[in-house]
Amino acid sequence: MPEVSTHDAEADPRNAGLMIYVNGAIVPRDQAVVSVYDSGFLLGDGVWEGLRLYNGKWAFLAAHLDRLFEAAKAIDLDIGMDRAGVKAALDGTAAANGMRENVHARLMITRGIKAKPFQDPRLSQSGPTTVIIMEHSAPSEATFLRGIRLHTVPIYRGLPVTQDPKLNSHSKLNCILAGIHAQKAGADEALMLDPHGFVNTTNSCNFFIVRRGEVWTSTGDYCMPGITRANVIRLCRENGIPCFEKNFSLVETYGADEAFMTGTFGAQTPVIEIDGRRISDGPGPVTLRIRELYKASVAAETG
Repeated sequence: MPEVSTHDAEADPRNAGLMIYVNGAIVPRDQAVVSVYDSGFLLGDGVWEGLRLYNGKWAFLAAHLDRLFEAAKAIDLDIGMDRAGVKAALDGTAAANGMRENVHARLMITRGIKAKPFQDPRLSQSGPTTVIIMEHSAPSEATFLRGIRLHTVPIYRGLPVTQDPKLNSHSKLNCILAGIHAQKAGADEALMLDPHGFVNTTNSCNFFIVRRGEVWTSTGDYCMPGITRANVIRLCRENGIPCFEKNFSLVETYGADEAFMTGTFGAQTPVIEIDGRRISDGPGPVTLRIRELYKASVAAETG
């Protein structure tokens, strides 16, 4: 089967001429650069958010800003803007690109340029570096219909005392190595366990299964507090779909009727195979219902 990713997007030639936000300036894509001394480049020292624009409005913006400012506070990073300033930067970049629909934004804030290329955060004395990459980006319908194949990897999302997996930081090597392991095994992406051996998340998205009409996801103790994840849980509970945050095993996962991943970019992406076990032949009825409920929720949020 051809290799796919939950972040597959429909090709859009407009992305060749993008305008990028860099520290208050909005410049052509080929002029959007940061210093090689930047903390993000040197050490992965920064936080980020992925957002989507529908009908000229940012979906679930308040939740994204809550998560961004909480993460910045956790790593003792002064963003240099308030919430209104961040929104103005997002809106200005969208306006410069003439964007209103099917847009994905990557908002990145690092500790800024360092005086020397070493770890000590006190060497970052220039103030934060802020970059917004915004693309015309409609998720691939072919990938949704085909689904994703997962492979369980020995790399797990760790304990908060090492690097808290709830933190949306630039330091993603743990997940990248998991993805490489899965791809070397012939799968599309990785299924990651928690430190106790329970099913947790994928290397790029939150993970759900459906068993006998019930929707299960991890406890949330060792995964990103996904905004799409939270919305799916809310929509299930508001619409009579039994939904549980709980510990569950690979054995229970292999016996699922459906499985899907959630994230800001792809919303819900079906999982068709895990460790060579066939789960389904594409999006199942519960996944499809949740997708329609989610679309309606986005429309209500951005209408």
